[in-house]
Amino acid sequence: MKNTLVQLLHDSVEKFPDKIAISQGDNQLSYRKLWEISCGVAHFLKQHGLKPGDRVSLLVDNSPEYVSTYYGVLMAGGVAIGLNTAAKSRDLTNWIKHSGTSILFANSRHAELPLIIDSCQDIKLEVIYIGENTPENSLSWNQVESCTTFPSFDDQFNPSSQAAAIIYTSGTTGHPKGVMLSHQNLYENILSILEYLKLNSDDSIVNVLPFYYSYGNSVLHIHLAVGGTIYLENSMLYPQKVVFLMAEKKVTGFSGVPSTFNLLLSRTKLNDFDLSAIRYMTQAGGPMAPANIERLKKALPDVLFYVMYGQTEASARLSYLPPEMLEEKLGSIGIAIPGVQLVILDENRRPVSSNTTGEIYARGKNIMLGYWNDPEATEQVLRDGWLKTGDLAYKDEDGYFYIVGRSSEMIKSGAHRISPKDIEEVILELEGVEEAAVVGIPDDLLGQVIKAVIVKSPGSDIDKMQLMRHCKTNLANYKMPKQIEFADEIPRTASGKVRRFMLQ
Repeated sequence: MKNTLVQLLHDSVEKFPDKIAISQGDNQLSYRKLWEISCGVAHFLKQHGLKPGDRVSLLVDNSPEYVSTYYGVLMAGGVAIGLNTAAKSRDLTNWIKHSGTSILFANSRHAELPLIIDSCQDIKLEVIYIGENTPENSLSWNQVESCTTFPSFDDQFNPSSQAAAIIYTSGTTGHPKGVMLSHQNLYENILSILEYLKLNSDDSIVNVLPFYYSYGNSVLHIHLAVGGTIYLENSMLYPQKVVFLMAEKKVTGFSGVPSTFNLLLSRTKLNDFDLSAIRYMTQAGGPMAPANIERLKKALPDVLFYVMYGQTEASARLSYLPPEMLEEKLGSIGIAIPGVQLVILDENRRPVSSNTTGEIYARGKNIMLGYWNDPEATEQVLRDGWLKTGDLAYKDEDGYFYIVGRSSEMIKSGAHRISPKDIEEVILELEGVEEAAVVGIPDDLLGQVIKAVIVKSPGSDIDKMQLMRHCKTNLANYKMPKQIEFADEIPRTASGKVRRFMLQ
């Protein structure tokens, strides 16, 4: 399987057979063992009638079993679908049925699994249980692991047109959106990321990002492609534990979304740990407040910090800000990654001049095949080989891109179009604020007015009057929040993006 993730993994297996690839507590897989189990998964799937292009879903938390199943599906020529393990049965069942999944690997203790099975009685769905309490007369992970035969590959395999994965980005019952990525999409994006991050076999990471989303998926693949080691920590509930593991294992990297770094900055004392082995950190999944980037750089001045931007429709990544430009271009998403073109166009799809806001369009071998079973939605975003991202941005004279907001998130108040990001960044500068999210809410006079939802830092006694004074000092009148609410947390997707509709 040339020019695929499978080929990259195989290269690492040949070079580093006895090195640890995946580690989760006492459960560790060497590259050789990971390859053997993945081959067993592929052989098992073919024995059970899987044909090229058939869909296999994974309702499995980050684990060695997840990784070996994912690669086993690719080896067998199937399409891997990582399901959001935090979702409810309604969405999970919807994705399973919409994708035409024929085989489901699932954690046997997943609370929603009985409801899923009950809701899927009208389709042919074979379930392989991972973990204890496998029902009697059911297929179990032990049966999968016992297979060690290497599968044969289809001679007609075409990496550029054959789907490798579907990632669902929405769960709406009527219109689920499944991003269909080819083997080439994933392969090319991984090579591009490796080129600018400069990873090698000495690199390792404590991973807290879910593999079923694009960002975590890319973190997994880039490390396996170079022979690195991934230490799994599936929760940021105890940030101290995450930082302790980073120090104990002397990892060289760490990746997170803005809320991940917010937790590290507010709930831990980074200087209390020996993090001298960390060479780099990456951030994606939405804009991170410049004030928090500066706090992180102050705490870890020797760490290379990469701000990155991408979309699931682009396999993961579209741009990055070189760390050496972080101070000069603070707030920028950087420049296009190798092999990708980015342009900014106006509403008539004409190029705009520097420092003029328009919409980002992207082109490259990493751009998706389309949305699964939804040609109309595909046509709306794929135009003449370009991906219409829906993100509004401008490019400065040096060619660096700056996002001002999603076209769908812009607040329209009177004659003004207001980016929530502008207001959030100002609020986050105020001591005592851990997180902030801004949305537009209906108003009879102006169309929309601004509402801010605030999460206080632990021990903070900040009140609405302090917030309003700070905003009045730093924001134009039309950007002033008309409502301020305090909350225990900001609702987010598993990939870290704010669920703004829940705040409205």
